Amino acid sequence: MIKIAPSVLSADFARLGEEVRAVEQAGADYIHVDVMDGHFVPNLTIGPLVVQAIARVATKPLDVHLMISPVEVYIPDFVKAGASILTVHAEATHHLDRTLNVIRELGCKVGLALNPATPLCNLGNVLSLLDMVVIMSVNPGFGGQSFIPYALQRIQTVRRMINDRGLRVELEVDGGIKPENIQAAVKAGADVFVAGSAIFSKPDYGAVIRAMRENAAA
Repeated sequence: MIKIAPSVLSADFARLGEEVRAVEQAGADYIHVDVMDGHFVPNLTIGPLVVQAIARVATKPLDVHLMISPVEVYIPDFVKAGASILTVHAEATHHLDRTLNVIRELGCKVGLALNPATPLCNLGNVLSLLDMVVIMSVNPGFGGQSFIPYALQRIQTVRRMINDRGLRVELEVDGGIKPENIQAAVKAGADVFVAGSAIFSKPDYGAVIRAMRENAAA
């Protein structure tokens, strides 16, 4: 079973609560929340107060993706705001093991994101600490980008690492996912799919999510 995580970065922020409810009714499994600081990535989005507001209306788990540096000081704020899964980037901390353990100790599921050019060897020593690995299939910072093809090989490699260790770790792909290319990512081994503009740019969110599931199953 795959999971679909609509990214509210592409939602209408003037109607954010309505948008969250709409994608949940359309079949979302997670609500993906992109947090950007204008420093680690070239865009500025939202902070803990908006995550807290989303948590008040969402019934699905909040998949909160921190694209910020330094990241450690803000982790308690986002856990308190309602994150169900908190993902940090390997490049955003000098002490990755400690950062991941802090998230776990605060009672939140732990995710690690790897940018397109980040060596996968960064994952090896900490894989057992994770609930989710996020393979970035675009360079983070903006929605609406095209899928980077070599991300498929990276997904395959991480899937083998997870399976070889017998771990129950979700493998999420983030960036450029749409109905037309989801099947290739499924074949590569991903099981959670972030989609922003592919969903929110269409009038019928449910039709897009159904198309994703159908193409993935095919």
